[in-house]
Amino acid sequence: MRLVKLSDASAREAMREMQQKLSVTAGAVAPDSRAKTVEVFGEPLSPLESVRRIVADVRQEGDKAVFRYARLLDGVQLNEGNVRVPPAEISAARQKMSKSFLRAAEGAIERVRRFQEHVVRRGVVELVDGGRRLGVQYVPVRRVGAYVPGFSAKLPSSVIMNCVPAQAADVEEIALATPPDASGDVCPEILACCELLGMTEVYRIGGAQAVAAFAFGTASVPKVDMVVGPGNIFTTLAKREVFGEVGIDILAGPSEVLVLADDSARAGVVAADLLSQAEHAPAAAFLVTPSERLARAVTEEIEKQLAGLSRRERTAAVLEDYALAIVTETMDEAVEAANELAPEHLQISTSDNEGVLSKIRNAGTVFVGEWTPIAAGDYYAGPSHTLPTGGTAKFFSGLSANDFLRRMSVVRYDGTSLAEDSADIIELAEAEGLSAHAESVRIRFKELKRDS
Repeated sequence: MRLVKLSDASAREAMREMQQKLSVTAGAVAPDSRAKTVEVFGEPLSPLESVRRIVADVRQEGDKAVFRYARLLDGVQLNEGNVRVPPAEISAARQKMSKSFLRAAEGAIERVRRFQEHVVRRGVVELVDGGRRLGVQYVPVRRVGAYVPGFSAKLPSSVIMNCVPAQAADVEEIALATPPDASGDVCPEILACCELLGMTEVYRIGGAQAVAAFAFGTASVPKVDMVVGPGNIFTTLAKREVFGEVGIDILAGPSEVLVLADDSARAGVVAADLLSQAEHAPAAAFLVTPSERLARAVTEEIEKQLAGLSRRERTAAVLEDYALAIVTETMDEAVEAANELAPEHLQISTSDNEGVLSKIRNAGTVFVGEWTPIAAGDYYAGPSHTLPTGGTAKFFSGLSANDFLRRMSVVRYDGTSLAEDSADIIELAEAEGLSAHAESVRIRFKELKRDS
């Protein structure tokens, strides 16, 4: 983990460089993914070029392209008969799970559902202005396709974090896609979570081809109205490519953590939070602090803790290429740097947590205090762990039940109110040269006068 001082000119450049590496368009990918691209396409295409080929092929060829890329990218043979996971396999997965796993998953579902139902919009009181009644109705998207990653790590928690918010919004149909292993089997923990949620439409498809199948529909995969869920750079770029054909949630790239801390923080705890996200690989880890002493202590702790991790080699590579300890002069400067980086996960561990929180503008989710590990949000607390990355927290929010609701404005006029407003409406319409607009107002009074 490289240590830089914000006062040095090179520090700002290092931050910009890191943001560029982590942006959706930069294409931060694991080495094995780069090798696979060459193997499949015969040339070192960029992630965007690869994704555009896959999306175009699925749009034109449907199932044929989906099955071809499943064979080339995942090493699995799919066909019309096995692409969808049968309900019996989903039910059987639950029976394989330990009681402790099921208890934890059920607890997470309960906590997430409680939070999402708490925040979901239920409508607004109409604005009544004379004979004008103006309101908004929130209507759920009818059909959603949720993507759950499965390459670098099996993520059953993503089933909960993507599908429970949709259920809280009363989405009618939720389909799920997740990549299988080479034998075609889907992670049983993922299937068990689907069973706990009452979900029976599950497809063993991964990557950009899964997103494209959801977006355009194939003979085997009915089209959806919205695609949600995290994934690697290929999945994220595929969502960007199909946006407009379907709705999407956010563009979520490599995982990020930024710890904002001062001398009151415990180096061992800070190091553990940084490592907890760095192990996603690719990922990024930032420590921003006015304490050089803490920065050096955290660096030492990272080395100690890294040795005991199951994914230490990949995590070490992340720390080498995508980690910075940024030392500032003051906490205000540290907050400014954090807002500029706009991280996915922001951990605050200072002597004035609430004061620091009040100055935070840009983050996916904020974790306040040393008793709030980021893992609590990843798995259990309630907000979804599908969050904006790569600085996009400046304009994106994390996934919630509200993202599955379409807002429809509802306008009601009576004759008196239209008469009061008609001159202005007609004036504006004719100023734009849209005579039919103006006539649609005038004709109402002509018809009313004739009828009376």
